[in-house]
Amino acid sequence: MSTTFPRAGKKTLGYNVTQVDEFLASARRAYDASADAEPMTAESIRHTAFSMQKGGYSSSHVDAALERLEDAFAVRDREREAGANGTQAWLESARGRAQELVDRLGRPAGHRFSRVSFLSVGYNRADVDRLANKVIKYFEDGFPITADDVRSAVFRQQRGGYREVQVDVVLDNVVDVMLAVR
Repeated sequence: MSTTFPRAGKKTLGYNVTQVDEFLASARRAYDASADAEPMTAESIRHTAFSMQKGGYSSSHVDAALERLEDAFAVRDREREAGANGTQAWLESARGRAQELVDRLGRPAGHRFSRVSFLSVGYNRADVDRLANKVIKYFEDGFPITADDVRSAVFRQQRGGYREVQVDVVLDNVVDVMLAVR
């Protein structure tokens, strides 16, 4: 993966160039399993954030590269786990995690997650429920939805909506399982 990305305009915010370059160098060492490398997983890549700076790297280009990097680490993680514990054990683990998600997301619409108070703003319940229904269909029937669809899901804001942190954690787990079984 090249570490050269298009730059945002001089007056436009983009990702901090030094942080992105250092992260990608660290990811390369971790993927190659260098002795001095910090451990890195697909999940840790998904949670990576960079500061913004004028004239930095184009955020959309860096985000796309991070998604490809996350996919590569997910394949590596899956191969390592299957190699260490056997393919059958790995499949059983993935099935169990998928079933937990289906059970969680299969709760009645409007009650799948905790809500914030009516005076606070959270994720729109209908938007989240719509995505949850697609995810359930994916796990049960093979409905065509991708990890990128889940990663890029955007929900409107709503007073008394779902607690954002809780939804985000479950969706992170959905992406983990989707990448694991890909």
